[in-house]
Amino acid sequence: MTDADLDSPGEAVGRVLGTADATPLQFWTAVAPGSYLQLDDVVVTRRELPDREPVTIAGVVTQVRARHEGAQFDSDVFAIADGTLPAQVQEAAEVTTTRVDPELYVPPTPGAVVHRAEGDARARALHFDRMERRIPMGMGRDGVPVYLNADFLDGSRGAHVSISGISGVATKTSFATFLLYSVFRSGVLGGDAVNAKALIFNVKGEDLLFLDHPNTRLDEPTRAAYAKLGLSAGAFPDVRVYAPPRVGDSAGTPDVSSRLTGVDAFYWTLSEFCTDRLLPYVFADADDERQQYTMVVHSVAAHLARYAQPADGGVSIDGVRLGSYGDLVDHIVDQLNDDETRSDWAGSAVGLGTVNAFARRLIGSKKDLARLIRGDLATRRPHSINTSESAQVTVVDLHNLPDRAQRFVVGVTLKSEFERKEKSGTAKPLLFVVLDELNKYAPREGSSPIKEVLLDIAERGRSLGVILIGAQQTASEVERRIVTNSAIRVVGRLDPAEASRPEYGFLPPAQRQRALLAKPGTMFVNQPDIPVPLCLEFPFPAWATRVSEAGRAPSETLRSITQSADPFAVVGSGGGTDDDIPF
Repeated sequence: MTDADLDSPGEAVGRVLGTADATPLQFWTAVAPGSYLQLDDVVVTRRELPDREPVTIAGVVTQVRARHEGAQFDSDVFAIADGTLPAQVQEAAEVTTTRVDPELYVPPTPGAVVHRAEGDARARALHFDRMERRIPMGMGRDGVPVYLNADFLDGSRGAHVSISGISGVATKTSFATFLLYSVFRSGVLGGDAVNAKALIFNVKGEDLLFLDHPNTRLDEPTRAAYAKLGLSAGAFPDVRVYAPPRVGDSAGTPDVSSRLTGVDAFYWTLSEFCTDRLLPYVFADADDERQQYTMVVHSVAAHLARYAQPADGGVSIDGVRLGSYGDLVDHIVDQLNDDETRSDWAGSAVGLGTVNAFARRLIGSKKDLARLIRGDLATRRPHSINTSESAQVTVVDLHNLPDRAQRFVVGVTLKSEFERKEKSGTAKPLLFVVLDELNKYAPREGSSPIKEVLLDIAERGRSLGVILIGAQQTASEVERRIVTNSAIRVVGRLDPAEASRPEYGFLPPAQRQRALLAKPGTMFVNQPDIPVPLCLEFPFPAWATRVSEAGRAPSETLRSITQSADPFAVVGSGGGTDDDIPF
């Protein structure tokens, strides 16, 4: 910061306090009469040095207090208020240093004038001037934009985002989608933005199914807020929605109620289930990995991959045609119960009790997974979730699925997407994965196939261009390595017990307390560039967050990829006749 910058850094708001220790990293300032400082204000002061250029010290207000000077007892406040006891109200603010320029770490001089940082002085204090690519995240407490360094999001110098907060209050998913919108529309990705993709798992309600619909509640002040951030207010222009088939529906109709157009059903054929060895994801609970029957899981998966042959939409194993997931489960259980075939399927060293434990859990999966693993739908019909062949934003709806089925979909989808990125051998185009309830899929204790995939993404995803944006109520219950590998950490409204956990040690004490009171839309964002987390408010979504807010659907969503690709694909493959055509 130059002398010219300090000629007009902003209004003078006080002087460095002389009754409290001032250090290079933290100091107090007395607030001048008629002025004020609030939490998160950015201030700047200067220290003169002999035979050296002046040192500029900038920081963020992390605590503010006010007291009566001249009072001795608590009861004096009444006499002072009545005017019978002389005293003076004095406010003081604690400032945590964010930048020292040049880097001579000396304390500010007591009595030095403190200015409210504005314009270039504010940008320098918050290191925005060093960010070659800035992503607007929202407005600071001073109503000025706050930025995220894109280098720590896209993998250039770091990657991944961890968002924590109370469900329904912390607006974790809303912030994640706004961050995606800002990344795609702010221009920070340059030409790469066109090909960049996002994969969003929708686990609660149908709120994320209308990202491509404009929000009818959008008003002019909100549009102005977007404009101030350098963004246009609008919906996501290119969205594809996938939903599971309805239970008991032989046509594979997507199981959604509020959105009737532009939705495609996803499922896996029995042949894909066997060939791709997806059986372990049926046992994707972390508790499963602690059980001995996981040996049986992998043995059976290998047997299916070796012997299952495609047969009219289903599979044929040892000459037996199986047309549904229930048929496949029953066949596996029958083979395991047969003394002659058990060793071929489960291995010779596995005891009967272990086999029975596997069989019981496999039988229990029939109800949850029967609509996802199909042998009665056309194999040529588009049914796979593949972001490289989908829209810029792919939404996978899980909210109508039971817990086991949700785990299966998340695990298998992430596995296939990560393997596809590995095979491509390049980090571009980027793939952003938004996953809520991360503590359920990657818990701190135990192991599971999903957790291993998420760990792989957290540890190697940066080099492959896979960026995880994980949200959870409790970061303390998420695998440590995933949280540690997140360069960006975001906190909304927190539960008091959770706020005391060491995972939030990056928050100053005052911000920890404020996190207990934060209103929806207020987030504390910690990024490597800035030593103090920044408090911001992001604008109201410009896209519909529920069906009641949804404006007119864009024309591209009026037909699904299934309809546009092959209108006859709803007809079962194999031995169908003209009489089977439903019109």
